[in-house]
Amino acid sequence: MRTFIIRKWPWVITGILFLSLVVAGQNQRLFELAWFKLWASVSGHSEPSLNLADYRAEVQAQPIEGLADVSALTYDPERQTLFTVTNKQSELVELSLQGAVIRRIPLIGFGDPEGVEYIRPDTFVISDERHQRLLAVKVDDRTTSLNAADASQMVLNLGGRRNRGFEGLAFDRTKHRLFVANEQSPMTIYEVSGFPASKDSSQEIQIMQNAKRDADLFMTDLSSLEYDQRHDHLLALSDQSRLLVELGSDHKPLGTLLLRGGFHGLSQTVPQAEGVAMDDDDTIYLVSEPNLFYVFRK
Repeated sequence: MRTFIIRKWPWVITGILFLSLVVAGQNQRLFELAWFKLWASVSGHSEPSLNLADYRAEVQAQPIEGLADVSALTYDPERQTLFTVTNKQSELVELSLQGAVIRRIPLIGFGDPEGVEYIRPDTFVISDERHQRLLAVKVDDRTTSLNAADASQMVLNLGGRRNRGFEGLAFDRTKHRLFVANEQSPMTIYEVSGFPASKDSSQEIQIMQNAKRDADLFMTDLSSLEYDQRHDHLLALSDQSRLLVELGSDHKPLGTLLLRGGFHGLSQTVPQAEGVAMDDDDTIYLVSEPNLFYVFRK
């Protein structure tokens, strides 16, 4: 009897390991990603897209000197620079396209800034994860600090966990839609119309969701968003899944950029991807905590 049990142990261990892999794969939604890769390789797609599969890392894991806890990224087409935010020592930071710090603007009373998005010349929206609010701020070349008391604010008290709140922002300048990513619990992308208000618009504030789109995202969290104006597509970034996904006009995934070592020219896995932005030439910029800078080009 004892001999039988000893001989059986390898099968038991194998079974446990197999079940563990199945559970881990399900939790990380790896099966859905694998199915998408298989489907895309067989069927392809006719809709014009960025073709994320063609991108390669040109700059990777480059430290941003003097910064820590960077979160979010946005591209300013007028200045042709990038902006990020830091949350421990709250600042709005302007970066060159090479990842060098141009200026640092202290944020006063912004709580826990986790997202920043360019809206129009000299206007940005910053998200405060702790208080679940959006703040529209004016930033020009003379700005040396920003106070939340002077900002136009909108509270989105939509439930969920306070430390798993608003992580990513993206703006559709054609349809004037602000996309707001709720990181987890639940993982949701809200579409906000009417904020921030412009002088030429009296649009009422509306908040919409697309539950089907959110359910089809094969990722476990949302850390950042970017809007591709030329193709009318949304890009969704996941830290935990190490993945950037392009969503087509029908909200279905069109392509992926896997942020793991050995893929897309990466020598090492991106440790904690927190922000993504794209310039007018479709170059993709990415920041990872604590202060790492990446550039991807076709």
